[in-house]
Amino acid sequence: MSAAAGPEALEALPALDHDDIARYSRHLILDEVGVDGQRRLKGGSVLCVGTGGLGSPLLMYLAAAGVGRIGIVDFDVVDASNLQRQIIHGTAAIGRPKLESARQRILDINPRCVVDLYPVALTSENALEILRPYDVVVDGTDNFPTRYLVNDACVLLGKPNVYGSIFKFEGQASVFNYQGGPQYRDLYPEPPPPGLVPSCAEGGVLGVLPGVIGCIQATETIKILLGQGTSLSGRLLLYDALHMRFRELKLRRDPTLQPPTQLIDYQEFCGVPKPSAEAPPEGFARLSAAEVVERRAAGWQPLWIDVRKAHEWEIVKLTAADRFVPHEDLIEKGLPGVDLGQPILLQCKSGARSAKAAAALAARGFTHVYNLEGGILGWIGAVEPGLPTY
Repeated sequence: MSAAAGPEALEALPALDHDDIARYSRHLILDEVGVDGQRRLKGGSVLCVGTGGLGSPLLMYLAAAGVGRIGIVDFDVVDASNLQRQIIHGTAAIGRPKLESARQRILDINPRCVVDLYPVALTSENALEILRPYDVVVDGTDNFPTRYLVNDACVLLGKPNVYGSIFKFEGQASVFNYQGGPQYRDLYPEPPPPGLVPSCAEGGVLGVLPGVIGCIQATETIKILLGQGTSLSGRLLLYDALHMRFRELKLRRDPTLQPPTQLIDYQEFCGVPKPSAEAPPEGFARLSAAEVVERRAAGWQPLWIDVRKAHEWEIVKLTAADRFVPHEDLIEKGLPGVDLGQPILLQCKSGARSAKAAAALAARGFTHVYNLEGGILGWIGAVEPGLPTY
């Protein structure tokens, strides 16, 4: 279905029955929607990449609005830490695949929706096939490789890309590749250096923030299907929840930007290191929780440093950690007074911040630096399951 459906396209759209009229009556009395608009929604299809904070409100409102076909891409399971913001999932769904939990909630809201599930990671090998059947693609992801992948696939297929992102108290939204407007690469031609932008798992996020941005994405998606209103194409909407302020930036196409001709290795493009059992070129080694336990049982006694923030230490600590030094301080100042040959084991929540700190120490000349892969969460899962997680 095209967003600018003509008379011929309207004839091919599904009709509304009595139950539809009762369910969508508040839409039908809107001049901008009416019967024809509701038929466009019923005949429309949307693919949402991700069922997390952004995907949760988006999917529920698309279902409630009467979008006939909804596809979802996700391969994660529901965790207790998701429930603070991912409102499509409930406590009873902990441990279940997010796709199953989301489909159950969607069909409870509107059993007339057709829900397609893709329990896979979106890759360059499967993206075009997965995106092709849908009218609109909504990016609900939280990492740069997938954002560039979604963008390039949408450009190649000529699909609108409804974009949103969140961090701490701030969010942004736009519509890319729509009616000749700019694409994601016009906003971010190149990805930031790996690790420069922390994830929500590292930096945190206000629980209601994705609700606001996800609802904006749902609004833009519905408007595209209806062919009504003025979209966010060519505009980047910025939201500051802490100070309750919206701002808007103009976004134009870069005339020198060459459109993608094929999908590439987006992990490599974004500088994401590939897993390796050997010490990476950063100059430090990576150890699993099990490997740390085995080495310590054999007498290994590294200087164990927790590089999380102070408020995270108050949530949960490991008694084995010798010191607490925030990773920014460690990167800036190093470890004055510590011998360069001293074995050092670094940990954070999930392993990302400690990896940056480990690379910084290696650059300062420390020769035996190790990163606890999976961080304190990995340690708790493998060694001390009685400790709290966050």
